Amino acid sequence: MDKQGLLYNTERGQIIISEYGRNMQEMIRHLMEIEDRQKRTEAANFIISVMAQMNPQVKQSDDYIHKLWDHLYIISDYQLDVDSPFPAPQPLSEATKPQHVGYQNHNIKYGHYGYYMAKMIEIASEREDEEMRHALAYSIANQMKRNFMEWSGNMVNDQQIIDDLKAMSNGRLELPDETKLSGTNDILTKPVLSQKQGKKKKKKQSNLKADMNNPNNPAYKKRKLQ
Repeated sequence: MDKQGLLYNTERGQIIISEYGRNMQEMIRHLMEIEDRQKRTEAANFIISVMAQMNPQVKQSDDYIHKLWDHLYIISDYQLDVDSPFPAPQPLSEATKPQHVGYQNHNIKYGHYGYYMAKMIEIASEREDEEMRHALAYSIANQMKRNFMEWSGNMVNDQQIIDDLKAMSNGRLELPDETKLSGTNDILTKPVLSQKQGKKKKKKQSNLKADMNNPNNPAYKKRKLQ
């Protein structure tokens, strides 16, 4: 199609700042074709006033006039040459692809236990006190069991945990084969149950103390004796 009015927007150039629309962009393009610098500057000031009406939220900032002139230069692809009250902004540098930060690669053979568990095993393995090393081995084994169950969603045999601990510590942290680790229910539910029971017990005691007419209240018995 030869008629500009019948062109689809997809056939036209890209809108640089969408808030001002395509018609404003066309006005600025024609502005750049004015040969007389003084007339071009007068036309630029008129366009600035129109831009202020089209984008009123810019007025919320103290330097909104400066921003409008920056927008004018940006829409003109930094090609506009007029007597502006502000220095022309510098073109943005070409966008470069940022360097890849990179993923952490700790090369953990037993990744389901986690990186920090491997570090704990490494530190515990360096302890010279055999008794302390054994106590740490037992605590670490229980945490390994928890990590394994959370990762897999299934129960795990204690012997597998003991074998994995020995392998990860290069034989430095070794538990007897008959070692019994914490049970599944203790690992997953005991802290929650203890918390709930503690709240119920505390609430029951507070209710007893509040009821001075309750025969089970120690304060009630003491009052009867007096």
